[in-house]
Amino acid sequence: MHMEVLDVSPELAAEWLTRNTNNRPLSKGAVQQLAGQIQRGEWQLTHQGIAFDEDGVLIDGQHRLAAVVKAGVPVPMTVTRGVPRTAFTVMDTGRKRTGRDALALVGEANATHLAAALRGLHLYLHAPNSAWSGGSSTTSNDQLLEILAKHPGMRDALHHGLALNRGCRITVTAAAIGWYVTTQARPDIDQTSWAQGVITGACLEPGDPRLTLRNTMLSLAAGRTHRRRDDSREHLLYYLKSWNAWVEGRSMKLLRRSPNETMPRISPQAFSAREDRSA
Repeated sequence: MHMEVLDVSPELAAEWLTRNTNNRPLSKGAVQQLAGQIQRGEWQLTHQGIAFDEDGVLIDGQHRLAAVVKAGVPVPMTVTRGVPRTAFTVMDTGRKRTGRDALALVGEANATHLAAALRGLHLYLHAPNSAWSGGSSTTSNDQLLEILAKHPGMRDALHHGLALNRGCRITVTAAAIGWYVTTQARPDIDQTSWAQGVITGACLEPGDPRLTLRNTMLSLAAGRTHRRRDDSREHLLYYLKSWNAWVEGRSMKLLRRSPNETMPRISPQAFSAREDRSA
């Protein structure tokens, strides 16, 4: 085998793709994700690249080449020629490095939950009303590290999210994002009473938004209201609706989501909650 590093242009990538005569089906989602990384400047040269067999047939790297074409940007790649065609069966059989892995490698605690929460925060900030699933919701490992650098308060928010999850079964992602964005938008509000009410429900009267959120989450988890859902976008919508009502001192006995309901904005009103016996 012969290996070399080449700058692969979109034109060269397109030409090499014509040699892709016996490969697995192309994933449009994977191509879009890689193209986005290239356009954001996240591409890095590694030992993984393009491989041709003894007859010049492309046997590895079709998604990388298609991404170069889609991005329209040349990138350096390792190109290997003369790979035995029998090696095709063992290519790409290793486990992909996840966002959790990337965060753990830089020493972050609770890396699994933190990766999910950072991904959710990115979607909340940039696509709050889209479906938080599918290829369009994917974030790269570099993006997760960048989001954490911009929003270091998510580390503390995650601890509150874990406590809220234990108390009422809201997803950790939704609770962490809810805590973070409300504390960032309203640093004038002490949220201790909010968290205690949602976690314990102690001494709260019917109609208190904290109790309503707590009961709604527990009902969803138990499947008592409708089929169980662990949808972080839906849970965050409930969180923010309840939080707004709590801040504004409104009663909320029922918490529902309409089919096309958009993500609530954080209330700018002055805190005016009713007498709080749980404080």
